[in-house]
Amino acid sequence: MGIEEYGGGQGTQSDVLVVTTNDAPGYRVERVIGEVFGLTVRSRHLGSQIGAGLKSMIGGELKGLTKTLVETRNQAMERLVEQARARGANGVLMMRFDVADAADVGTEVCAYGTAVVLAKE
Repeated sequence: MGIEEYGGGQGTQSDVLVVTTNDAPGYRVERVIGEVFGLTVRSRHLGSQIGAGLKSMIGGELKGLTKTLVETRNQAMERLVEQARARGANGVLMMRFDVADAADVGTEVCAYGTAVVLAKE
């Protein structure tokens, strides 16, 4: 797996700025729209489960599961941005991820934050 498969986040051309901070340096908040979130639930396929089980016996990174979690987080973030855009926001402050097991059949990932309208200072 290359480095691009281990990370995520926004590209440089996004029209919605997403940050994990309370504010965005160089911008002022003109209007708070409210909470937005992007949610996805992914199941693990049998092959990765078997591979993970074997790998856990000898130790090391579970690369298949890492790749699946990265893809899942990226999808949740894309949905967060879509919801913010649909509500008229051009920014999301205090973005966070929440991860939980979903009824023992998969992993639920929720990206959430506060949608705002930002203006350059």
